[in-house]
Amino acid sequence: MISTRNLVKDFGARRAVDDVSFDVANGEVLGFLGPNGAGKSTTMRMITGFMTPTSGTTIVNRYDMATHPVEGRRCLGYLPENAPAYGDMTAREFLRFIASMRGYRGADETRRVDAVMEKCFLTHVAHQTIDTLSKGYRQRTCFAQAILHDPPILILDEPTEGLDPNQKHVVRNMIRSMGKEKVIIFSTHVLEEVDEVCSRAIIISGGQIVADGTPEELRQRSKSFNSLCLQLSAPESEIKREFSTIAGVLGVETRVNGRDSIECRVFPRDQQPITAQVLEKARSRNWPVTQIETDKGRLDDVFRQLTTTEDVDIPAQEEE
Repeated sequence: MISTRNLVKDFGARRAVDDVSFDVANGEVLGFLGPNGAGKSTTMRMITGFMTPTSGTTIVNRYDMATHPVEGRRCLGYLPENAPAYGDMTAREFLRFIASMRGYRGADETRRVDAVMEKCFLTHVAHQTIDTLSKGYRQRTCFAQAILHDPPILILDEPTEGLDPNQKHVVRNMIRSMGKEKVIIFSTHVLEEVDEVCSRAIIISGGQIVADGTPEELRQRSKSFNSLCLQLSAPESEIKREFSTIAGVLGVETRVNGRDSIECRVFPRDQQPITAQVLEKARSRNWPVTQIETDKGRLDDVFRQLTTTEDVDIPAQEEE
């Protein structure tokens, strides 16, 4: 449904996007992650045809965005960051305006506006002007315009930015439900959204893709993946010495937790499971283990490992 090849975008002497290539298939929800200025928004603008790449190609639903941009855009729903709307219009008036711009008239226009207002939980604010809506409802109104024509592809730039936890929950649920039948790409800084919503994630840094995989695959790149966290009663020095003698152990960290309890993290060599060996060592030394847990890795650790710079983002109007 979406295929980018060797996308490059230069702003003067600065390269904001550098040779980005990826494919997204139907039914995938792709989280687009990266620090500020990494190239996320610029890449999304090129996919939608809002911005022309310096080089490279984007195919949207079989349409090359360089040669058939109108046909490609008809397949897209786009929610830009800080999405614009006409503040003096009511939510319904704004969506009717969008529907008319999409070519809908009469009963078809009314049906689509009613359906999208219900889907985005906007019915009870239909007659409020957009300027009087909370940020959450304004965001949902702009979300509604992106899906009004029921596009097969959604591009959402920071759709939950600035929303409170309840509002974020509503938007995430909408993305999750629509992701079963559409292609969805959305950028976010909230890593928990990747676990909750995404079937796949791309991390971009310095304009380049540095990771691409399922949330589980990305977590496996964490330094803590498959490390073993224990709480036990034994002398701290003995714990470090004895666990370090296990063949599959790379390192041991300990911390005193109360008078008779030690918190211990045992890191495996090559991230291989070590639960059985560690428990056998504790049993042989008669150390009571009161708690044990295997670390499945953390996305925030992987994010920090792979993203080391935070450049200032280049605004769209600086495009040459």
